[in-house]
Amino acid sequence: MALIRLEPFHEMDSLQREMNRLFDSLSPTIKSENGKTYMPPAEITETAEAILLKLEIPGMEAKDIDIQATADSVSVSGERKSVSRTDAQNKKRSEFRYGAFRRVVPLPTRIQNTKVNAEYKDGILNLTLPKAEEEKNRVVKVNLS
Repeated sequence: MALIRLEPFHEMDSLQREMNRLFDSLSPTIKSENGKTYMPPAEITETAEAILLKLEIPGMEAKDIDIQATADSVSVSGERKSVSRTDAQNKKRSEFRYGAFRRVVPLPTRIQNTKVNAEYKDGILNLTLPKAEEEKNRVVKVNLS
C-alpha cells in the first residue's frame, strides 16, 4: 500500500486559482496597450435617498470619461492615452496604466437614471444615483410562521 502525502493548502491554492479564473472571465475589463487588463476600483454606499458610487480613475480629464446609467446598473468607460517620448539615450520604465477601460456596476436597487449627478475631481469620479420613488417607499410584509 502506497502512502499519499496530504497537502490541504495545495488544494486551497488550486481552488483559489480556479475562482480567480472564473471571476476574471466575468469581469468587464478591456485589455490595455501592454496587454494587461484594467478595471477601476469602486466603492458603493447606499443611503435612504440615493446610492453613492465612487470610482478611482486618475490621470484623465472629465471630457474623456463616458457614463451611462440604466435603472439597475451604471457603465463607466474611457481611455487613458500615453504620451510617448523616445530618446536614444534613455530607457523608459512605466507602471502607469494606459489604454481603454470599461466597468459596469450592478446596483442593489433601481434608480432614477435621468437624475444622476456626476462630479470628477482629483482622479475620483463621484456619482449620486437617486433611488426610484417606488424603491424609497417599499415596505415588505414578512410572515412569521
